[in-house]
Amino acid sequence: MIDFLPSDASVLHASLLTVDTHIDIPWPEGASFRQESRRCVDLPKMRRGHLAAGCFVAFVPQGPRTAESNEAAYARAIAMLNAINAMGGDGARVCGSVAEIERAFEDNVPAVVPAVENGHACAGEPERLRTFRALGARYMTLTHNGHNALGDSCNPRPDLGDAEEEHGGLSTLGRAAVAEMNRLGMVVDVAHVSKKAMLQAADASRTPIVSTHSCVRALCDHPRNLDDEQLEALRDVGGVVQITAVPQFVKPNGRMEDTTVVHYVDHIDYVVRRIGIEHAGIGSDFDGGGGFTGWRDASESANLTAELVHRGYGRDEIAALWGGNFLRVLRQAEAVAE
Repeated sequence: MIDFLPSDASVLHASLLTVDTHIDIPWPEGASFRQESRRCVDLPKMRRGHLAAGCFVAFVPQGPRTAESNEAAYARAIAMLNAINAMGGDGARVCGSVAEIERAFEDNVPAVVPAVENGHACAGEPERLRTFRALGARYMTLTHNGHNALGDSCNPRPDLGDAEEEHGGLSTLGRAAVAEMNRLGMVVDVAHVSKKAMLQAADASRTPIVSTHSCVRALCDHPRNLDDEQLEALRDVGGVVQITAVPQFVKPNGRMEDTTVVHYVDHIDYVVRRIGIEHAGIGSDFDGGGGFTGWRDASESANLTAELVHRGYGRDEIAALWGGNFLRVLRQAEAVAE
């Protein structure tokens, strides 16, 4: 645990275009954002922690796959994306492209990047992804906890009748969704999906995939984390794993009070050594379970930079980890869509 920020690391951190790739919003009360709050990420905390941009997700929990549940999931996703878009103005800016994110950074305005978590949100109809993209969504997480119409989850839900495996990875509908996301310029997020579904998505997508909030299975044996074969598949398609701050994914039986920045950066180090620095990034899952000692909320984001400096990472490497790698994937998605 770093007890203070060296001045050089603090100055370095403030100069970076930092991107946290996975942040939840409170629901159904909506995205109260502009004032200091109990949330891990609000506008004052972003400014204090020099967090330049955050991907805020419209999270739809998995439910039964009935016509009624499907429509409710879609309606919730739309309502949440509208709430995320309403976070713009009065000191923040909603950004739907890399160019817009970079302009916001140049203007010293925190960027809000919409996204969707759980393919259940498109109600089994990939064409509904067009509406998500029209509302600014830059990625969609294919599954959450529980299988859905698009593919298998790494965490089946017996309470919803899930077997260990349903589709053998991605379903035919899931492959159609990946193709539609490529067409729209949305990045395919494989956090939460089964290993088979992740490997199939890597193969099916015409652009690099990401896992926006996962850790390394070799360091913490949890179904949500990626093993070496999955990391190598990410590398082979130019993808990125955004290391998450959920304590139980960072260390076995991890809790907020006994998990630290040191444990977290161990996962970054592992990815860098195994598949290269261009394939690692940062995605907290704040307000969705993320947070530990030293990085409890967005205001403490500079502690990660301090630990990276302490371990010998240079400016360009830290910039890549703190957003450069993720923005590269977004650019590639935009290029294919165009």
